[in-house]
Amino acid sequence: MDLFGQSGATENTQAATKARPLADVLRPQTIDDVIGQETLLAENGPLGSMLAAGRITSLILWGPPGVGKTTIARLLAKTTDLHFEQISAIFSGVSDLKKVFQAARDRATAGRGTFLFIDEIHRFNKAQLDSLLPVMEDGTVTVCGATTENPSFNVNRAVLSRCQVMVLERLDEGALAGLLARAEVATGTPLPLTDDARSLLCAMADGDGRALLNMVENVIAWPPEKTYGAKDLASRLTRRAAQHDRASDSHYALASAIQKSIRGSDPEAAIYWVNRALEGGEDPRFILRRLTMIAWEDVGLADPEASRVCLSAWDTYERLGSPEGDLALSQVAIYLALAPKSNAGYAAYKAARIEAKESGSAPPPMHILNAPTKMMQELGFNRGYQYDHDLPDGFSGQNFFPDGMKRSSHYQPVERGFERELAKRVRYFDKLRKDLNTRSD
Repeated sequence: MDLFGQSGATENTQAATKARPLADVLRPQTIDDVIGQETLLAENGPLGSMLAAGRITSLILWGPPGVGKTTIARLLAKTTDLHFEQISAIFSGVSDLKKVFQAARDRATAGRGTFLFIDEIHRFNKAQLDSLLPVMEDGTVTVCGATTENPSFNVNRAVLSRCQVMVLERLDEGALAGLLARAEVATGTPLPLTDDARSLLCAMADGDGRALLNMVENVIAWPPEKTYGAKDLASRLTRRAAQHDRASDSHYALASAIQKSIRGSDPEAAIYWVNRALEGGEDPRFILRRLTMIAWEDVGLADPEASRVCLSAWDTYERLGSPEGDLALSQVAIYLALAPKSNAGYAAYKAARIEAKESGSAPPPMHILNAPTKMMQELGFNRGYQYDHDLPDGFSGQNFFPDGMKRSSHYQPVERGFERELAKRVRYFDKLRKDLNTRSD
């Protein structure tokens, strides 16, 4: 079902409301009636400027459910006088597409273009997506795909290069309130709700206009003699489930929000995103895995205790399970957010990994290789090796890199947390090494 609506309502509209879903009744008839996507549809916006020019290119409309993707697609076709053809990627195969393409060619011969709307385009496989390329290339159809998933992960590059991606936003509180007002006008029935209950109703929709209108239909059916407050509403309606899919990009978006909040030393944001993930049904073990990785990547050796706290929380969760064990996740997030931060070890790891890859199979220097046999001793294995514990300061300063390879300086500790101490040790051994080299010269 599509969303939003037109201002004003006639008696016919009110009668139709009783037989048709409210979301269908409120379907806009013009672009100006669409609410919540002003940035895209403004005169100088991406879609608004296309409409002003009278020509639409192939598009992908990317946004959460219930924000008007299908509605906007229909209106784009109507405004540019293109035949609107709609298919679902869930139920359509290559054979179905071939029929659509042939009909579009016949239509083009008669002088009319085709606007092909593909709902859930991210469900298409590579063969189905590739079949779009020739008809997009020669202008047989203007393709408009709708998706709730990140198209850069779910639509192949060849199709993406021929489309403009338009990002639709979830409906904010103002847009949802406007949609409520339109529903009241269309039905001719003021909602018997207090101001707090109206606000709660919008919050329960969670940015989804379709979900809001479905709930409005329930409210309209309640006895009108009573005015319902927020508590009444909460007990009678179910809040829309938080949008979260472990297989979708929202799974990684929340994980990224957790990590960036901790990296930014914001414990309040960190526990908010951890609990958003838990409320959305995320596996707590995935969150614990990410928190443990953060301990090494973003806290690092500035607080070596961080990783032990993570592992302790993981062990706690495995023993307690949910919901009791969820507390451990929140407290780990707080600890990590407030810990001193350093990515010096992580940066050193990445640099050393690149260097190891580029250096190929260069062997260790002969003097640090063991010589368990007489032949190896005669060949020079282990010759010249100095046992550091037997030397002054317990330090030989000898070379441990492959022969001919320049000594690296990848690890650059910061002056935060425990790395202050490590920085002193790095400088100490660098000075000993330099002094030994000076003496040998």
